Amino acid sequence: MAETASPPQAAVPPPVFSATLTPNRSLGPRGFLILMAALSLISFVTGVVFAWMGAWPVLGFFGLDVLIVYVAFKANYRSGRLYERVDVVGDDLTLTRVHPSGRAQRYSFPTYWVRVGLDEQSDGRTRMSLASHGRSVMFGVFLSNDERASIASALRDALQRAKQAPHG
Repeated sequence: MAETASPPQAAVPPPVFSATLTPNRSLGPRGFLILMAALSLISFVTGVVFAWMGAWPVLGFFGLDVLIVYVAFKANYRSGRLYERVDVVGDDLTLTRVHPSGRAQRYSFPTYWVRVGLDEQSDGRTRMSLASHGRSVMFGVFLSNDERASIASALRDALQRAKQAPHG
């Protein structure tokens, strides 16, 4: 039996920076269940009172409002599955945006040329972007101003370290 030699694998340098950015959802699954149970109970009891007084069509509208709140929360949770991953490895900065549908977009920038922008808008909100060679990508739009400032600062520091590290 002959052994075949595989070509040597190039060593992948460890990441200088790696962060996964996710939208904040302050109401967890347990809180959602409690909220929907309380809303359903209140709507049902109020609807029964109206039905007992002879206004039985109101019962259906109280059920409809619970359904609308449920659908709105489910849509909100679905949009919360969006996330962005920022990695600085070797000479590359990679931004991967994964949409709620699972579709991924990948942007790659050379660490030496990429700029991290944090611009303040007229309404006081900030906007964070990556730019290089005429290309610009906004990211972290779902973060708070403080979170964007923190990520931008950490990313700039990581880019400085990546530029100073020996690559080969």
